[in-house]
Amino acid sequence: KLGAKMVPFAGYNMPVQYEGVVAEHQTVRNGVGVFDVSHMGEFIISGPKALDLIQKVTSNDASKLVSGKIQYSCLPNDKGGIVDDLLVYKMNE
Repeated sequence: KLGAKMVPFAGYNMPVQYEGVVAEHQTVRNGVGVFDVSHMGEFIISGPKALDLIQKVTSNDASKLVSGKIQYSCLPNDKGGIVDDLLVYKMNE
């Protein structure tokens, strides 16, 4: 109805683009944009080796995080490419 380009995702149709990359970029830069993150997963990792795991599977240095802060990072694959980007949160200990 609104002209979105739809793609299959997890058994549903998900809109990924409406007017085009440049037009949507300009709208976000000059107005406002909303991104639905409800389809994204969440992992809570805790315990004495939690930081070791995060350091091993993400590309940034999570040891620099302090409680209540977030770090933008990525999940690299075994060939040096990127599987996906992600946010690493340091929760209160």
